[in-house]
This record gives sequence, C-alpha cells and structure tokens, in this order.
Amino acid sequence: MTPALEFRDLTVQWPDTDTPSLDGVSAMAPRGQWTAIIGPNGAGKSTLLRAVARLLPDPAPTQGQVRWDARRLTDWSRAALAQHVAWLGQGEQGGDEWQAIDVVRLGRLPQQGWWPKSADAEDEAIVEAAMRQTDTWPLRHTPLRSMSGGERQRVRLARVLAVQAQVLLMDEPLANLDPPHQADWLGWVRDLNRGGQTVISVLHELNVALRADHIWLVHHGDIVAQGHADQPELRAAIERAFDRRVTLHALHDQWVALPEVSR
Repeated sequence: MTPALEFRDLTVQWPDTDTPSLDGVSAMAPRGQWTAIIGPNGAGKSTLLRAVARLLPDPAPTQGQVRWDARRLTDWSRAALAQHVAWLGQGEQGGDEWQAIDVVRLGRLPQQGWWPKSADAEDEAIVEAAMRQTDTWPLRHTPLRSMSGGERQRVRLARVLAVQAQVLLMDEPLANLDPPHQADWLGWVRDLNRGGQTVISVLHELNVALRADHIWLVHHGDIVAQGHADQPELRAAIERAFDRRVTLHALHDQWVALPEVSR
C-alpha cells in the first residue's frame, strides 16, 4: 500500500503539562482509502489530525517525522499543502452572516494561487456540484445563522468537497447530521476513494467507523491498535479502550458496536 500520509514518533506536548497529548505515535494512511480515527474522549484524536496538517497553534512543541506523499511536512509550503489537503475542523464557528454559497466558495481559494482571482465558470460549477452533492444547493442564499446545526455542517462539508484536494481531513464530520445524511457522507467517501482521493476522519460514531478500510485506535496519547475491523486483535483493543462499555458483533457481513449498560 502506498501511503498518502506517514508519520513516525510523533509527539505533541503542551507547555505546563506533564503528560504529552501524543507520545511517539507512528502510523500510515493508505492512498485512495478511508482511515478512521477512533478512541475515547480526550485520547488525542483531534490533536493528531491537527498535528499532521500543521494546524496546531503556537506554542505546541512537536517532534517526529510527518510525510505527505513521501515529502516531509516541512518541505511543503502552506499554500501547496492547502491545495493537497482539505480540512474540516471540529465544531467550526464563525461566518454566521455569510450565505451558504459564499462559504462553499472559500473551498476554491487554495486552488487559485497566490493572487486569488474572481470565481470563474469552472469554480462556480464545482461549487454548485459540491452543494448539490450535500443537499445544500436550495440553501445557497441562506445565511448560516438561519440554519440548523445539521444544515451548517453540510455546508461546511460542501466547502471541503469544493477544494478537490487529494486528501480530506475531517474532524467529526457527522456532527449534527441525521442518519440519512450520515449515510450520504459514507457514500461520498466511497466515491472519493474510487476517484483516488484519501479520506482521514475522526469519528465518534463507531458503527460508521467500523466500515473504514483502516482504523487507528487512539488511547492515552498513543495509537494502541490499528488495522481493519475484521481483525480480532483490533476489536478486542476497541472494547478495552472503551472500558468494555461497548461490545462488537458481526451483523450482515459487517461489524457493529453495541453499548453495554452499567447496572
């Protein structure tokens, strides 16, 4: 498998803290596949995603090696990385007065070079296609402040799709989405993979994450297990990481996580 992303001994330690948020983690994400990052709250999932995207705020001492397409992260300019990697953050805020179509147009900026041009017909066609794909085209002239949480999230997903990057990093992309739109998201991921694009996503929805090509289980600042849900060792590690509050079962040729109720 050719890696789209590879990192070794990645460590992130915030000032005035005794325990690293990430402690020497190593992994690779295969190109053209979907990697899901799972783990308990506070495990370090979002920090990991931000670290590989060079999005951690200063001062965040970071050590280790990160490579995108076999090139060291430090060899990428921010402009080139923004073209190659599209980003959706967790609980993004701001832009409440913006109309949906203007938010999605932001996704085209990385592809317009150092001197952004006015949106042309090709850009507008890409924006429209992304909004139709996310079922937000009817909302194109609606400001974000007038939308539900799920509608806002779909607009932001459209913005990420509009970048047309080779890699999409998404931190909790299913937040506020109802089950039909969660299913739509899964379909978009598979369409992207068929087109050769790579998706790496942090997910709390275990039943969705278990369908990924590759899973990283993050716990206590480390990737304690990785692989495919068909692997018994990974399933056992998932149950342990969640204090056996969930159990994994085979159902119709796929794995599902069921909660264990404390008594």
